[in-house]
Amino acid sequence: MALNTSADAPLPVGEVSRLIGGWINRLGAVWVEGQITQLSRRPGAGVVFLTLRDPSHDISVGVTCYRQVFDAVADVVSEGARVVVHAKPEWYAPRGQLSLRAVEIRPVGIGELLARLEQLKRTLASEGLFALDRKRQLPFLPQLVGLVVGRASAAERDVLENARRRWPAVRFEVRNVAVQGVHAVPQVVRAVRELDELPDVDVIIVARGGGSVEDLLPFSDEELVRAVAQCRTPVVSAIGHEPDAPLLDLVADVRASTPTDAAKKVVPDVGEELDRVRMLRDRARRHVRGLVDREERGLAGMLARPWMERPHRMVDDRADEVDALLHRSRRVLGHLLDRADSELSHTHARVVALSPAATLERGYAVLQRAGGEVVRSPGEVAPGEELRARVAEGELHVTVVPRT
Repeated sequence: MALNTSADAPLPVGEVSRLIGGWINRLGAVWVEGQITQLSRRPGAGVVFLTLRDPSHDISVGVTCYRQVFDAVADVVSEGARVVVHAKPEWYAPRGQLSLRAVEIRPVGIGELLARLEQLKRTLASEGLFALDRKRQLPFLPQLVGLVVGRASAAERDVLENARRRWPAVRFEVRNVAVQGVHAVPQVVRAVRELDELPDVDVIIVARGGGSVEDLLPFSDEELVRAVAQCRTPVVSAIGHEPDAPLLDLVADVRASTPTDAAKKVVPDVGEELDRVRMLRDRARRHVRGLVDREERGLAGMLARPWMERPHRMVDDRADEVDALLHRSRRVLGHLLDRADSELSHTHARVVALSPAATLERGYAVLQRAGGEVVRSPGEVAPGEELRARVAEGELHVTVVPRT
């Protein structure tokens, strides 16, 4: 329930602290998981003081417990260990401080950690964070390489020395971070995001040497995995040795077996590239030389042919062929014209012989009525009918008279 307060009616500090303590007391006991960052076992004291930190966030809380509670796990629990604590939140009113009163402490075993990692792996895989189609290719020659690595570590030395040995002009933007312990995850996440925001960084390498499963746990943290998945810049994971397989290897665009291998994957070898250029240049020269030689042989073969020695011979041969074809065409055309003239004469003679005009010239006449009908029989006309008689030289008008 909200309190009714104002500037004229404020609550005393003690009352506020008392109310906070009342709210906290109503929470009851809870199970809390975290990593021990500080452990204080004062000689002769019956209470052990711990600081429990969230491995993925910069948040911690104090824990107190009786010595006999801690002695039950003292052989397997130390600073840096992950534990599960059954505790009741307590509010220390005089100082306004929150703490946990632990009644049981359980170390988180390797088997349980691996089981949680496997469950997280399945969850992230179902979201597509490990899909091959989202992985990007590395640039052939990065101008600036981002490196997230432990300070003055062997991994840093391996990456820098091998990369510069392969390509002396390569430049690095290095971020030194904690690579194990409670500060590792937030520092690595912050460094990756800083490098991803730099426009000149072409690729990011996250490198660490080998270690135990507990040492490599920060590189399987969900926050780090998601931060790498959100990067616009290609990320190379080089964590531990070949058998080590943190979740960062699965989400990164390229996985390197070691930091040295990461340098080889990211930076090309100048000697190898020069050898490749020389090889390609020699291959191009051989190809061009072979092409020129083949064309020279073809040209020499063409020049050796007879018509190349006497170019006009081909023209002369073609001229003779043209003349022969011309004479042949003239003979054929003459024969065709003669045959056509003969056929035309015969046809004309037949036409003349069959022409009605030729018949009239032999003394015959054609009788026609006034309407132009030809009279073929005496019975077709009547006495006194006017007819027209066509003869060779003209026509006559006649009148039909009856026979006596």
